[in-house]
Amino acid sequence: MPRVRKGSARKRQHKRVLREARGYFGTKSRHFQQAKVALMRAGRFAWRDRRRRKREFRRLWITRITAACRMRGTRYSLFMNGLKLSGILLNRKMLSEIAIHDPATFDALVATATKASKATPAKA
Repeated sequence: MPRVRKGSARKRQHKRVLREARGYFGTKSRHFQQAKVALMRAGRFAWRDRRRRKREFRRLWITRITAACRMRGTRYSLFMNGLKLSGILLNRKMLSEIAIHDPATFDALVATATKASKATPAKA
C-alpha cells in the first residue's frame, strides 16, 4: 500500500488557521502553532462571553428600569409585581426602551402597576 503524504491537506489546514488568526498581535498571526493556541483561547472566551452578554444586557435593562422607577417614586420590585398583577406582559428590554424614549407611556405604566399592587392585599 502506498504511503500517504499530507502535503496539500496540511497546507490547507495551516492556511485556514492563519486566515482566522489574521489581525492577532505578533507571532500569533504568523506562526501556525501560536495561531492555533490563540484561536483555541479566543474560542473559549467567545463561547463564555456569548452567554455572559445575555446576563449583562439584562442587568443593564434592570438598572435603567430601576432608575426610571425611582424618578417616579416607586421601587423596581413593586413596579414589576404591579405589571404582573395587572397583566401587562412587557419584557425588561422593551420596558427600558419605553423608559428612555417615551416617558409619558412609562408614567402610565407606573400608574397602572402602582394601582394594581395596592389593590392586592399583602401576604402575611
